[in-house]
Amino acid sequence: MPPRKLLAWLTGLLAAFAASATATAGEPPGALTAEQRDFPTWRFGMFIHFHLGTFVDLDWAGGYEDPARFKPAKLDCTQWADVAKAAGMTYLVLTVKHTEGITLYDSVVTTHDITKFRNFRGGHGDIVREFVNACRSRGLKVGLYYCFPGDFADARHHNAPPPGQPDLHGLPPEAAADYAGFMKKQLAELLTNYGPVDLLWIDQYDNKYTVRQWPEIRAYLKSLQPHCLVLGNNAHSLDDSDVVGIEFPWRTTLPATGNALPAEVCDTIQTDARWFWREVKKPEDLQAAETLVARLKACNERGANYLLDVPPDPDGLISGPQLQRLREIGALLAAARK
Repeated sequence: MPPRKLLAWLTGLLAAFAASATATAGEPPGALTAEQRDFPTWRFGMFIHFHLGTFVDLDWAGGYEDPARFKPAKLDCTQWADVAKAAGMTYLVLTVKHTEGITLYDSVVTTHDITKFRNFRGGHGDIVREFVNACRSRGLKVGLYYCFPGDFADARHHNAPPPGQPDLHGLPPEAAADYAGFMKKQLAELLTNYGPVDLLWIDQYDNKYTVRQWPEIRAYLKSLQPHCLVLGNNAHSLDDSDVVGIEFPWRTTLPATGNALPAEVCDTIQTDARWFWREVKKPEDLQAAETLVARLKACNERGANYLLDVPPDPDGLISGPQLQRLREIGALLAAARK
């Protein structure tokens, strides 16, 4: 598309997004930290949903799936970092622990961790280490995702616990007696064993099990790494999160024009709110590159970063139509800058 036509087309899409945005704008409730002021300069990031769900075709693994199925033969976190940087992204966020409750590193407080994946590095892998090293080697900011407890395992989610087994609620069995205390121990591992973390991305922070303990947990995290931004997914206020978060596939809104708060909109390159990798069988399985670029620009104009999920495949690589679509996004962005 010629640059002049591309700019005209993007202007039209941006106008459409402006008409649909309903999220609240506002002045910061107090002085922002240096990290909060810097956050909107990150602009564009890659969300990486890669875990047991990748191998069992589920967005919500329940924790009882066969760990032998986790066997990415070609996993290469530097490939993730390279394709992200080529597309103009500045930060990455990895799902360290999703709803299956298994951490992608060897946790000292549970055996429900990466050591269960015997078909990956012989049960001695540490994907978190590989990930942070890859990000830093490419000059990208490091984001780590951790999911708090919830009601994730049932017939509706296609992952009900086996007969006679307890619902793990998204955490290891050892967490059953004290969810908040257990999570503080694992989050401390992330914030003490892997160097500076730029963004700690917490999903389900306001769940019914630990919502009352969230202020205490958040304060504890800031005591470990004061400069790490702690984001609560779908938090509306800086009283609950360092960053206002919008999960676009569920809320379909953007920050309002004039937004003055540090904000992020997360989205997925795949349609139907699918976060973990799935085989692309028809064009409608992916969002159009033009739509995603327009949404990115609309977010940035409203002071928000855009975190786009581009999930690796079962080999552990970003590949196929997902990779091609990301390259199309990078090309559109490059053309618009000319």
